[in-house]
Amino acid sequence: MKKNRLNSILFLGLFATAGILVAQLLWTRQAYTIEEKKFNQKVHIALLEVVKKLYEGTNRELPGENPVHKIANDYYVVNVDNDFDPEILEFYLKAEFARSGISTDFEYAVYNCQSDEMVYGKYVSITQGRKNSRVYFPKHKNLIYYFAIRFPNETTYLFTSLKFWFGLSFALVIILLVYVYSIRTLLQQKKYSELQRDFINNMTHEFKTPLASILLASNYINRQEAIKSDPKLSKYAEIIIGQSSKLNEHIEKILTIAKSDESPLQLNPTRLSLLPLLQEAAENIRLKHEEVDIRIESGCDYLIKADEFHLTNVVYNLLDNSIKYSERPPVIVVSLSEHKGVLQLRVADNGIGIPEKKLAHIFDKFYRVPNVKSNETNGFGLGLYYVRKICDLHRWKIKAENLPEGLALTISIPDYETS
Repeated sequence: MKKNRLNSILFLGLFATAGILVAQLLWTRQAYTIEEKKFNQKVHIALLEVVKKLYEGTNRELPGENPVHKIANDYYVVNVDNDFDPEILEFYLKAEFARSGISTDFEYAVYNCQSDEMVYGKYVSITQGRKNSRVYFPKHKNLIYYFAIRFPNETTYLFTSLKFWFGLSFALVIILLVYVYSIRTLLQQKKYSELQRDFINNMTHEFKTPLASILLASNYINRQEAIKSDPKLSKYAEIIIGQSSKLNEHIEKILTIAKSDESPLQLNPTRLSLLPLLQEAAENIRLKHEEVDIRIESGCDYLIKADEFHLTNVVYNLLDNSIKYSERPPVIVVSLSEHKGVLQLRVADNGIGIPEKKLAHIFDKFYRVPNVKSNETNGFGLGLYYVRKICDLHRWKIKAENLPEGLALTISIPDYETS
């Protein structure tokens, strides 16, 4: 993915998530305001009902003006303008608040006109929390028969009623933090991947020049009569040439992978016959490894659309992998079959297999299963990574499964014809 496109996607994702979070916070604030208004209305109506009940049984009429005055957020003064009993007041307050659904603690005070002071009434606990806490209730000018109500836990009560909104906001904050952390991790991995790719490119290029000189010189030496006439020297020269050629193959493979990571591989798909390609690869492998028993099982030939060069490399990689991880003389069965409208190319061996928990990682780049056989064999863990990459480019699927003895790798090819 290009850098500018990646940055655009990251910025849009961050902007969208932050926008959702800001909207959620605004909605929560609006919900708090609405909940506060609803609470005030409930208290107001409940206190009016209390005043009405205090007037019941008397010959006096209710005052014309609204007797309920909100002095502060949690403090109300109610002008009864009539004599009343504090115990009856408490009874009515509890009853009306319960009927209105006001389930928070409150405390009240009654004005005593004889002593000209506010007489603290009682802390009424609904939640069985703090009790008998005395606070100062200020006097209200120009009123004689009145009482005051205070809700000490109003803010907590409102926040509790909005726990769903706060929970949702908290979840969004967690999502945003996870997103930012993921982006940070992604950018770090991208940076490390670029550093790794640059290092591999530089390292392999530095190796190629001296390696080419070694191959040139060793081939020249091997053609000299003095070397040919000495079996021991000739054998050593062949070892130098063989190991140098093998190292050169590894370097070419690493360069191919690094190049494909930097820019997508360009395929040149053509319609080709699959069975002859498999037979030719098997024959070449037999020439190189005489002890290998490769069997090709297919009822007919198949035509598929694929890049011949990369498909050939895929087949060689699969066969080479089967040979590497076999402790006995390798027996490899390459089969072609149709299953639910899909052509399956299956390579099964009698090797050591893969531990089940490691199976999902065998297509990862530079991954090698940690075992004794991996330490004995050469390689960089790029063969199966390359195979999966080529399958992905062709829109094929590949899977690995353990057999009672060995491992099977199956490539599913949806587009094919019977030849």
